[in-house]
Amino acid sequence: MNVPTASQPGPILLTVLLPVRNEIMNLRVMIRILGSALACPHEIIVIFDSKTDGSAAVVEEMQALYPHVRPVLNEIVGVAGAIRSGVEAARGERILIFAADEVGPVLAIEDMLALMDEGVEFVSVTRYAHGGRRLGGSMIGHMLSRTANWLLYTGSGAAFSDSTTGIKMFRRADFNALTKNASSVGWTIAFEMAINAQLNGLKLGEVPTISIDRLFGGTSSFKLVPWVIAYFGHFMLALRTLPRSKATVKVRIPAGM
Repeated sequence: MNVPTASQPGPILLTVLLPVRNEIMNLRVMIRILGSALACPHEIIVIFDSKTDGSAAVVEEMQALYPHVRPVLNEIVGVAGAIRSGVEAARGERILIFAADEVGPVLAIEDMLALMDEGVEFVSVTRYAHGGRRLGGSMIGHMLSRTANWLLYTGSGAAFSDSTTGIKMFRRADFNALTKNASSVGWTIAFEMAINAQLNGLKLGEVPTISIDRLFGGTSSFKLVPWVIAYFGHFMLALRTLPRSKATVKVRIPAGM
C-alpha cells in the first residue's frame, strides 16, 4: 500500500483517539510525540467528559502548532462513551485507541500500521510476550493484569497474549461489531473488542511494546473493586464463548527489540 506522508496531500489514513481526564502534562507531551512520530496523514482526537476539564485548554493551546488535533466533548461519561464519540467524529479509515499516559507504545504504531497494510484487521500491542514489558503504575493493577492475561491465554482459546491492553488498532467500519455490549467501567471496552475481534473472525495481529505507565505523572483512574468485577465478567465471557482452538495471530516485532 502506498501511504502518503503527513506532508503530502491525501485522505486521512489514521485517527488516534485519546480519551482523557485532566491529563494536562501527559497530553501536552503526547501530542508532541505523536505529531513527530507519525509519518502518515493522521488526526488526533482528544475526548473529554466536561468542558471544565483542563485537557480542553491544552488542546486549544496545541492547535496552533498541531492543527490536526481536535477536541471532542463526550456526552456519555466513561472510556467506552469517549471512544464511541471519538469514532463517530473520526475521519480516518483506521482507528487507534491510545492512552495519553503511555509513551512507550508510540514506537509500536508504525508496526501496527504495517500489519494493517498486510491485511490484518485488528491489532493489539502486548506487554507480556515477544519481548514486551510493563513498567511503573500500580503494583496491584500490574499483578491482576498479568495474571488474568496469562490465565486467559493458557486456559482458553484467547489468541492475544495481552487482551486487556487499551491500545488497539482497527478499521472504523468494524467498530460496531467489536463493541456490542461495551462496559462503561474503566478500559474494559478494549478487552471486549479483543474478544469480539476473534469471535467475528477478523485477521489478528500483535506488536510487543514496553509500556511505561504515567512517566510524566498524573493520577490514575484505576479503582480496584469495580474494575475487577467488570473485567471478571469479560473474562468469564471469553472462557464461555471463545473456541478452544486459538486463532492465528500475526506478530511483528519492532526493530531492536
